[in-house]
Amino acid sequence: MTRSLALLPLLALAAPLAARESLGVYESWAAFRDPSPQRCYAIAKAEGKPPAPAYATISHWPERKVRGSVHIVLSREAAARGPVRLAVGDKRFDLVAKGRNAWAADSRGDAAIVAALRSASRMSVTATGAKGGSFTDRYTLAGAATAIDAATVGCAKR
Repeated sequence: MTRSLALLPLLALAAPLAARESLGVYESWAAFRDPSPQRCYAIAKAEGKPPAPAYATISHWPERKVRGSVHIVLSREAAARGPVRLAVGDKRFDLVAKGRNAWAADSRGDAAIVAALRSASRMSVTATGAKGGSFTDRYTLAGAATAIDAATVGCAKR
């Protein structure tokens, strides 16, 4: 019950709720489907109390033939030329970032990140802030694989 309550802020991020169909809440992750354009995604909120809402999504856009697209909204704006690094278990990935948004460089990077998410218990994103200093957003991966699967099935059924 406590984890479900902790995901209530995710529901606010996924607003408007009327346009989204919940596919389920799985530990610290949830899955949703948007009707138009069709998109299904798994989403998790960063741990703690970051200065701005931070979350990670793994999305499927069937009409665009995109599957397993990784998108991270950082808690702070990243420096224009600074590295943004994702650590998933013992794997490390460099991300492409602009402002508060970060992505894998390509679909191969997306696939490698999603595979790593399935076998790890934690992930973190570290960047240099636009105003200086580094910061790290941390996530638990409990429920990530199930939420990703729910999003995959959610878009496959349509």
